[in-house]
Amino acid sequence: MIMTDDFETLAGKLPPTPSSEARARALAAAMEAYDAAAENSTAAQGSAMPGRPSSILNRIWSPIMNRKLLAGSALATLIVVPAAALLTLEMIRNDRPPEPEIEVAVKVEPKPAAPPAGSGASLARSQATTKHSEKTESEASAAGADATASQTAADTAAPSTVGEAVGLATRGRMEVMPAPAAPADILPQPDENRERFGNADANPVRSVATEPVSTFSVDVDTASYSFVRRSLMAGEMPSPDAVRVEEMVNYFPYDWPRPASPAEPFKATVTVTPTPWNADTRLMHVAIKGYEVVPAEAPKVNLVFLIDVSGSMDEPDKLPLLKNAFRLLIEKLNPEDTVSIVTYAGNAGTALEPTAVKDKAKILTAIDTLAPGGSTAGAAGIDAAYQLAERAFVKGGVNRILLATDGDFNVGPSSDEELKRRVEEKRKSGIFLSVLGFGRGNYNDALMQTIAQNGNGVATYIDTLAEAQKTLVEEAGSSLFPIAKDVKLQVEFNPAAIAEYRLIGYETRALKREDFNNDRVDAGDIGSGHSVTAIYEVTPKGSPAVLNDDLRYAAAEKPAAGAPSRANELAYLKIRYKKSDGDKSELITTPVTEANAEPSLADAPADVRFSAAVAAFGQKLAGNSALSGYSYAAIADLASAAKGADPFGYRAEFVNLVRLAKGLSRE
Repeated sequence: MIMTDDFETLAGKLPPTPSSEARARALAAAMEAYDAAAENSTAAQGSAMPGRPSSILNRIWSPIMNRKLLAGSALATLIVVPAAALLTLEMIRNDRPPEPEIEVAVKVEPKPAAPPAGSGASLARSQATTKHSEKTESEASAAGADATASQTAADTAAPSTVGEAVGLATRGRMEVMPAPAAPADILPQPDENRERFGNADANPVRSVATEPVSTFSVDVDTASYSFVRRSLMAGEMPSPDAVRVEEMVNYFPYDWPRPASPAEPFKATVTVTPTPWNADTRLMHVAIKGYEVVPAEAPKVNLVFLIDVSGSMDEPDKLPLLKNAFRLLIEKLNPEDTVSIVTYAGNAGTALEPTAVKDKAKILTAIDTLAPGGSTAGAAGIDAAYQLAERAFVKGGVNRILLATDGDFNVGPSSDEELKRRVEEKRKSGIFLSVLGFGRGNYNDALMQTIAQNGNGVATYIDTLAEAQKTLVEEAGSSLFPIAKDVKLQVEFNPAAIAEYRLIGYETRALKREDFNNDRVDAGDIGSGHSVTAIYEVTPKGSPAVLNDDLRYAAAEKPAAGAPSRANELAYLKIRYKKSDGDKSELITTPVTEANAEPSLADAPADVRFSAAVAAFGQKLAGNSALSGYSYAAIADLASAAKGADPFGYRAEFVNLVRLAKGLSRE
């Protein structure tokens, strides 16, 4: 190193001569410290115990090490090294994906500076420590074993990125483990769907040669259409079991020819057209229109609202919608009509005694105070409702129970057969029962159909307030005022003109041939202004669409001598009914001939074409193979061209539903 001139100058100078006074002071201090150390050298260090205070383990370990058994360090190493190796092997075997680790940075604290070498205190400590050198040696041996173990563990760990190296054991203790993930095959369970539908297999094609007669009860229910609409609006295709084609067709109002007077409760109209989905068959369209009661002639009404307030009704589309629906109905009734309210949830209770509608505020208050809670004892509620209806019974008037529920009868007698028996017994007294269904998830459609059919009532499904307006306000007359009961239809096909037929829908309304003339057999009712439509797909004689072979041994039936010729007849329609207050049936007959036929579907009335589109849609939703080649687009086009007068927008809504189904089915 090259030094500057100043450093060379200083290096040539001699150090200053020590001061004699400073030397004397230093020697005096050193001698004083030496004398103090000499006086204390005989005193015991620490406690009076012969050995150093320590734990029992150290007192056992130290004598062993003092005997120079240096093999202890090797033994400790033999224990620690295999343990570390096993830990490493286990981690490799588990082959865990790398997880984020929390690394601990070891902060190195600076050691305190050592005292000056010439300090008297340091010299004294040095002399005192010399007397305990043997103990220090034994402790150093034990520390060596600990150091060996620590070094072995440190060698198996990766160095920390911050500070000094951190051992694997330290990182293992500080590692934050994520919560265990759920296995991929364990998925959240969807809400249980307990909906039950009353349906049956689609009617088959029947041969006229063996089964020339078709018999069924009329059906004016509309619940299926509302449920199908709700499913499609929710973005899902409806269950095929939820589709009843006749209820979809009869959902819409039609302007069929009307009867002229109450003496003729309804009028039948038959139209024959080509089939839109099969060029080799024809549709025979049977339409019935009921006489419409003039409001001034409407009888007095005694209504009992039987309302389900169980816990399952605690949803916006159930009890709250139900309450709004009944508010609409109250506005439709006359001041002299009476209303009662029975609720059921666990047990039945009377929420409102029979009250005249002119006391509207009292009725609305009773409706507003309804609240959900409890299980569903529907059978007990029905019994209580009939008791109130009997107390306020109006002779010659309308006595009806309106059951509003999601159909979840889960407490007490709830079998379909037992409830059916109860309702059948009560209808004989002149008290009828209709059903208003609400909600989804546990809707018991099968039970609602059973109750309504055997209570001489109708079953509807309320999914929106607009549907409540349609059912309880716009169509209140047809729902409340029956003009005919036990209405049955029977069609006999002429084997000379028709080879086969298939009734579209009405699977749950089929009757035996002999039931038609049996007045003890119950059937459907028709209300004021009601429309009922039934459609047959028929196969003409000689058509390539015939599915059944001719019978080998069938003999052609010869007409009786003198009998009028019926060669021009296609079929013969018979309608049997009872008046709403009568017990003996009456008969209406209508022959079907080519005079009822239209040369093309386009020539048929708009109502006929629209109802054919609805029938096609229902069959396609139900999965009927007869419609497999007929597209949703074709159905939408047929319905759109036949909308006609649509003051409430029901037909426009239908066209939109068909288009929704087309999109959802990816057709």
